[in-house]
Amino acid sequence: MKLFAMLKTTLQNLIRGPVTRRYPYEERPPMPNERGVIVMPDETKCVFCGICAKKCPSNAIKVTRAPEKSWNYERFRCILCGACVDTCPKKCLAFADRKQG
Repeated sequence: MKLFAMLKTTLQNLIRGPVTRRYPYEERPPMPNERGVIVMPDETKCVFCGICAKKCPSNAIKVTRAPEKSWNYERFRCILCGACVDTCPKKCLAFADRKQG
């Protein structure tokens, strides 16, 4: 009996075709509530205070003040919690849609 059930499933899968997506050629559209990535649209507003780096639970943000001011964000380390976006005093951090293609 189990052999016939397996044969039925196999034949249905052959007729239906693959259920997976051909990734490089067909990309998945973003989910409706996906947050995307963190960006700094206007870097001139940033005062490089470092509050976003202190509040980040995964240490994905590095802020250096001297000798030259810089802001570095490691995308693959980020857990997209939004703590940095919420605590930025100048509101210069935001979530942006992930680029497709």
